[in-house]
Amino acid sequence: MILSELATRVDAVLHGDGELEVTGCAGIKAASPTEVTFLANSKYQAHLASTKAAAVFIRDSDPCPDGLARLVCDDPYFAFRNAMIELHGFRQHPDVIEDRGDGVSRLAAVHPDAVIGEGTRVHPHVTIEAGARIGTGCHLYPGVSIGPEAQLGDDCILYSNVVIYDRCRLGDRVTVHACSAIGNDGFGYATHAGAHHKIPQSGITVLEDDVEIGANCAIERAAMGETVIGAGTKFADLISIGHGTTMGKHCLLVSLVGIAGSVEVGDYVALGGQTGVAGHLRIGDGVQALAKTGVTGDIPDGATVGGAPAVDADAAKRNALAAMNLAGLVRRVRTIERTLDRAAQRDE
Repeated sequence: MILSELATRVDAVLHGDGELEVTGCAGIKAASPTEVTFLANSKYQAHLASTKAAAVFIRDSDPCPDGLARLVCDDPYFAFRNAMIELHGFRQHPDVIEDRGDGVSRLAAVHPDAVIGEGTRVHPHVTIEAGARIGTGCHLYPGVSIGPEAQLGDDCILYSNVVIYDRCRLGDRVTVHACSAIGNDGFGYATHAGAHHKIPQSGITVLEDDVEIGANCAIERAAMGETVIGAGTKFADLISIGHGTTMGKHCLLVSLVGIAGSVEVGDYVALGGQTGVAGHLRIGDGVQALAKTGVTGDIPDGATVGGAPAVDADAAKRNALAAMNLAGLVRRVRTIERTLDRAAQRDE
C-alpha cells in the first residue's frame, strides 16, 4: 500500500511522500526502499543516516535525517507492530487433511461425547477425549491431545503435540505452542523412610483469556485447587510453573524461567531469562527481575531486582561488576597480606 494509507491505518502522522509504495516491514539495518522500519531505542539512532527504508516510525522529539520519510507517533514499536499486521498479517492456518466435512479430519480420534464448536478445525492425529468441550473457531494442529472433560474457549490455537490434561480449562483466544503440557502432575511427593511417595494431584490448570504459552513449557496442575495463569500473560519457550502457583494478568516471562509451587505472582510482572523462584513466595504487582535472578523471598510491589539471591537491581549490577575481577582482587589481598607479614616480622 502507499505510505499515506498505511499512516492512516496505524494512526501515525506522515511527514514525507505519501505516494511511496511499501510492501513490508524490516529492521532499521536490513530495510529495503520498499519497507518501513522503526526507531524505539536511542542506541539505533545512528543507523537512521544509513537506512534504506522507505520511512521510519519515530517519536516527534527524535531527530531524523532530511530525506527520510517519518511516520510520527507516540509509541513507534506499537505502531510498527500494527504496520506488521497491515502488511504481513498473522499466520494463515493450513486446511485440514481429509476433512470429513465439518472441519474435523477423518484421521482424528474424537470421542462421541466430546463437543466441538462451529468453525473449529481439527487436524490428523488429534485426540479429543470424553466430555471435552472445544469452543468455536479453534485450530488444533496434528498430534494435539485434549484430555477428558478439558475445556477450550473460542478462537484458541494449539500447535503440534500440545497436551491439555484432564479437566483443565483454557479461556478465549489462548495460544499454546508446540510440545507444551498444560496440567501435567505437580512435583508432589511425601518422603518417608528415604523413599519418595507420590501425592495425588487432584487440582487443575487454568489459562485465562488471551494467554500465549511458548514451545516446550510445562504448567503443572495443582495438588488441590487451581494453578492459574492470568489474562493476557505471555510466556517464551522452556518455562516451568510449579503446582498451585497463581499468576496475575499481563505478565511476561522470558525463556528458562522456573517458578516453584504455591507462588503468588502479581499483575504486570516481568521475569528475565533463567530467573528462578523458590516456592511459597509472593511477587508483587509490577515487579521486574533481571536475567538469572534467584528469588528466595517475597518481593514488594514495583521493585526491580537482580542477582542470586535477589537484591535491588542497582546493587545487583554493582555486585556483578565487582565479581568480574575476583582473581585480581585475590592477588591484591595476598600481596597486602604478605606486605603486612613482612612488616610485622621487622617489628618483632
